[in-house]
Amino acid sequence: MSAPKIVLHGFPLSGHSHRAELMLRLLDIPFEFRLVNLAGGEHRGESFRKLNAFGLVPVLDDSGAIIADSCAILVYLALRHDPEGQWLPRDALGAAHVQRWLSVAQGPVFNGPCCARLVTVFGADFDHPRAKAVADALFATLDAELAGKSFLVQDRPTIADIALYSYIAHAPEGGVSLEPWTNIGAWLQRIEALPLFSPMPATKAGLIAA
Repeated sequence: MSAPKIVLHGFPLSGHSHRAELMLRLLDIPFEFRLVNLAGGEHRGESFRKLNAFGLVPVLDDSGAIIADSCAILVYLALRHDPEGQWLPRDALGAAHVQRWLSVAQGPVFNGPCCARLVTVFGADFDHPRAKAVADALFATLDAELAGKSFLVQDRPTIADIALYSYIAHAPEGGVSLEPWTNIGAWLQRIEALPLFSPMPATKAGLIAA
């Protein structure tokens, strides 16, 4: 009997999409990546909106079970494919601590490094100075949180780390420097050292523009 087919509908340069893709790879789950043509407006079409009414990537199709939203996908994969609870603690306090960081991923990370990068890489109409200011404030808090810690919630990585990684690692593309934040830098390196880690493609924008 063949293994269930998992399809990830996404876009390689999307940090939201990369969160889901990275989690699949870290869990060593076979999957098919289906490129969504964002430039051509595929995500706004009727067919894609049947998968996600909001018209956003990524969307995971696990043998007909459709999960939209990157953080929801992380939760699903951790509960469905990690029965030992390494990536999402099963106790109430541990799960709550993870949820705290998932909220940060959808709040300050989106409004800071994500929006800053959307401006420089894709020409999005966001307030770039404000996005950089939000990112700097986030990084000051995060760097302090990571003092003396290997990962965000426990001594091993959880989906909290994966949810924050992509846009923070690529913050320089949005014009936001990571150089002042040594604890963040060390945390990024620990994630990148994980077995089966796969990076998001870099773009020459912001502080790394050629």
